Amino acid sequence: MSQSKIEWTEMTWNPVTGCTKVSSGCRNCYAEVMSRRLQAMGQEKYKNGFKLTLHPEILSEPYTWKRSKVVFVNSMSDLFHQSVPIQYVQQVFDVMNDNPHHLFQVLTKRAERMHYYDEKGLLKWSHNIWMGVSVEDKNNAFRIDLLRKTKARVKFLSCEPLIGPLNDLNLDNIDWVIVGGESGPKARPMEPEWAIDIMEQCHRADVKFFFKQWGGFNKKKAGRVLNGNVYDEMPEFIVV
Repeated sequence: MSQSKIEWTEMTWNPVTGCTKVSSGCRNCYAEVMSRRLQAMGQEKYKNGFKLTLHPEILSEPYTWKRSKVVFVNSMSDLFHQSVPIQYVQQVFDVMNDNPHHLFQVLTKRAERMHYYDEKGLLKWSHNIWMGVSVEDKNNAFRIDLLRKTKARVKFLSCEPLIGPLNDLNLDNIDWVIVGGESGPKARPMEPEWAIDIMEQCHRADVKFFFKQWGGFNKKKAGRVLNGNVYDEMPEFIVV
């Protein structure tokens, strides 16, 4: 595990590392840059760089955490990548099911594969698993419908990097929306009206809204203030 600077979580847990690009939001992938940096530093876990790699040796880590944690699962990969066997996905789910006092946040761009596994009854959704999909522009809004069909108790959208407007979203049965601009030296711009529009859609639909960051492009707007406010709403998690 490692502590995280991501505003909407507490720590990361990466039983898979490495990935491949699947959509426009992947162009300037932070995980790819970080993986190669860690490889250059000689970190054993990243000896394969950004090549997809399973790490079964860390599956047991959540059993050792003493107090309740908020955990972003696979911040350096995608659990539903086509090269991750369903048996391994189920092992990760078993660990999350076995640790109900921890909150696990899973995020994917491969909504089709997530939906397929769910539809086939291959995933057990305990109350502490929040499932999200990345929606960076309107071309990927189809992922929302696939997420909506799953049995996850809490469903969320990560509109980061937000690289285009997302007007008229269907937020039925969606609990939480995160919005953020792209960071890094090659960051693509996020227009303020795109973020404000999503915020207003969330408020009309009574959906929790979290504004994460402006991103690297808007240096003058650096920080988390949107339209004069800081939005850090999250669904409630009840520890059992």
